[in-house]
Amino acid sequence: MPNITQPSTAPVKVLGVIPARLASSRLPRKVLRPLLGEPLLVWVHHAAAACLQLERIIIAADSEEVMALCAARGFDAILTSPDLPSGSDRLFAVAQQIPAEIYVNIQGDEPLLEPEHISALLAPFALPHVEVTTLKVRCAPAEINNPNAVKVVTAPDDHALYFSRATIPFHRDSEESLIYYKHLGLYAYRRSALERFAALAPTPLELTERLEQLRLLENNIDIYVTETPHDTIGVDTEEDLARVEAILRSR
Repeated sequence: MPNITQPSTAPVKVLGVIPARLASSRLPRKVLRPLLGEPLLVWVHHAAAACLQLERIIIAADSEEVMALCAARGFDAILTSPDLPSGSDRLFAVAQQIPAEIYVNIQGDEPLLEPEHISALLAPFALPHVEVTTLKVRCAPAEINNPNAVKVVTAPDDHALYFSRATIPFHRDSEESLIYYKHLGLYAYRRSALERFAALAPTPLELTERLEQLRLLENNIDIYVTETPHDTIGVDTEEDLARVEAILRSR
């Protein structure tokens, strides 16, 4: 096994963290699944490395196998408990070792990440009251009723009202003129907000929908949602993996 070195603990302003969970339920071992000859996690790290607003990137691994891959590729990584319930809890585990002003949670299954996503995620922090941000994109018709595509509804000031795997909002009469928004699973936290998140127990809606961001809403912590025209495909199924492979091959 390659030598695994401890990453630097020097403080930064914006730290990108990639939670890499080997024990995923819908697509087991997905972060190590091959994608055009490279593990999925390697594609995600390369995409994050192209985002220059991220001063550093750390992989929050849940297994020695993922740590070994990171060591072989020269990626900074920290081994976190496999029992942590969410990616944001894994993010906090990294925050306990590496200080930063803002932590960006980049899901380990987002190989189509672009620099524009990070710019949109960080822009709201120009406002001092913003603590947590995420992204939305117009929902494609095929995804409106797909429970694997999480939907979000927002208030006029762009803070999230609710996230759901169900089709929200529900239009009682006609859906012809209604715009649905899909949530993109990228988050950015001020350190204080991440600490508050980690101190809270998982909440009923979070456990019901299996959506970690609902823990924040249920505890009256606002999430600001920026719209982006750039969609991504989070790899949760074999079909997702095939779609992403086709896109990367075309590039």
